Amino acid sequence: MNHLMPCEAEPDTADGDLPGALPSGLRAELINFRRDLHMHPELGNREFRTTAAVKARLEKAGLRPRTLTMGTGIVCDIGPDIDTGTGAWAGAGRPMLALRADLDALPIPDTKTVPYRSTVPKMAHACGHDVHTTAVLGAGLVLAELAERALLPRPVRLIFQPAEEVLPGGALDAIEFGALDGVGRIIAVHCDPKVEVGRLGLRAGPITSACDRLEVSLDGPGGHTARPHFTTDLVTAAARVATDVPALLARRVDARSGLAVTWGRLEAGHACNVIPQHAELSGTVRCLDLNAWRDAPDLVHAAIDEVATMHRAKSEINYVRGVPPVVNDPEVTGLLRRAMAARRGTFAIEDTEQSLGGEDFSWYLERVPGAMARLGVRPVGDTTRRDLHCGDFDVDEGAIQVAVELFTAAALLDGGRM
Repeated sequence: MNHLMPCEAEPDTADGDLPGALPSGLRAELINFRRDLHMHPELGNREFRTTAAVKARLEKAGLRPRTLTMGTGIVCDIGPDIDTGTGAWAGAGRPMLALRADLDALPIPDTKTVPYRSTVPKMAHACGHDVHTTAVLGAGLVLAELAERALLPRPVRLIFQPAEEVLPGGALDAIEFGALDGVGRIIAVHCDPKVEVGRLGLRAGPITSACDRLEVSLDGPGGHTARPHFTTDLVTAAARVATDVPALLARRVDARSGLAVTWGRLEAGHACNVIPQHAELSGTVRCLDLNAWRDAPDLVHAAIDEVATMHRAKSEINYVRGVPPVVNDPEVTGLLRRAMAARRGTFAIEDTEQSLGGEDFSWYLERVPGAMARLGVRPVGDTTRRDLHCGDFDVDEGAIQVAVELFTAAALLDGGRM
């Protein structure tokens, strides 16, 4: 796997005069930083070591990072209009561009055999958050150096948030802390193993889907499998909820909304000849359309109750609101397009589709314009299928340089330099 050299940009389309390229020494440091995070993954709201590592490196660069109230996550401001006493933005009329990263890992085992494999049992950075964190850190270090040379026209905020993988998402905690105070725009990247390293996937409008969690309990009197007509056949009721509820919803919402219920767990019974008294199902509700997502809880409740009642089962539903879709602002998407073109040429940009994955970056976009891009992490020529949230997930680390230079270019272009 190529860990150091991402694809080169075509010289006739990229702007080599734009400052903020990643120095080779810092590039090597960032790769080592990412590998250290990869070896020491931490779950949502427990990212204390990760937070400390990011904070220490920012302080070494002379910056004043502020830790979120719960002890994990960081906000750090860079550039003009920053109060030298608190390290916080103190300007007026010059809203900041925010760069967002997420810190947490996943509760799954790392199945790779690389030297930087996770050292924590049953935990892994299988979604690329270590890359996101390293890229925003690297961009912050480069931008701090540009600010010292008076080359950063507008202040920039770094947001390292906890608990992206924990519904409804650590973005809400960061926002409550004040992470968006003074912010005019926000950008982020997400690793995409389908996109080749050196390339960026962009889409204006919805790029992810809403994602909620659904838990259903079914109860009945139980009985003998020889006499199901005397009781509630709870296994059949659970099976019907599992199959009929998604089918019902498909006919009760506009098909273009993409509303989908997918079950991840169904448990019922302990013996082959005993009809159980209790069954449980859990899964996710995903939706492409924001308006349909707002109606989803009532629709799902009604469908489950209808099917359960038909089979004489008592239902209890726990519908946990997750995140709305990430809806990219067209102008901020255009900023990312210009930034990538300035660094690597327009050939390095591709259109991307809306996915059914959820991302709590959407909470920021409920408050300020912003955009998320898909960062290519697949090694050039590699045909191996690696997906997010899998134990063998890994990246071509050349993607770190691509993301850092994308962020620094966006900060310079957003400041009106060009």
